[in-house]
Amino acid sequence: MATTAEPATIPTDKAEPALKLNFFSHATLEARDVKRTRRFFDEFLGFETVQMADVSFWARLGGKQIIVVVQSPKGTKADMPFLNHNGLDVGTEAEVDAAWEVVKRDAEKWGLHKITRPAIQHGTYCFYFWDLDDNAWEVLANPEGGYSWGFELGDQSGVGHMSRKFQRPASTLNKGD
Repeated sequence: MATTAEPATIPTDKAEPALKLNFFSHATLEARDVKRTRRFFDEFLGFETVQMADVSFWARLGGKQIIVVVQSPKGTKADMPFLNHNGLDVGTEAEVDAAWEVVKRDAEKWGLHKITRPAIQHGTYCFYFWDLDDNAWEVLANPEGGYSWGFELGDQSGVGHMSRKFQRPASTLNKGD
């Protein structure tokens, strides 16, 4: 896969990491109403969930990493900033468009808002929306393995994947070129 950016020089003498870690296991999201949010994860997003306490549940989709969802103290939940969004992969641009239609259709039922139109951004075709807890989500076309294709390319320089002309995976090449 060619890119419009020149690969950066990859150091061959990579430093030994200070921490000896095994696995990225989870991330955490806040919920205003953990029961309603669990229904959203189960019935709308299609995650597998398990209640871990009265105020929290765990959710996973397609892998071993999980999202820990915790009830925030009343009145303290802030909107998730756009750059902190959560990615949900589909395989093709047509699937992005189909998901966008479902998000628009079910927006009122699930409290979805700030729904963007699908577009090519940061090397893929995607759209964003915010959920009932003001957590930000991105639905994007990515091949199997998600963004692992970026590691196959290696380090990039310049604007890299932020360019609309960036060479994307084949599953994301049909729109906007």
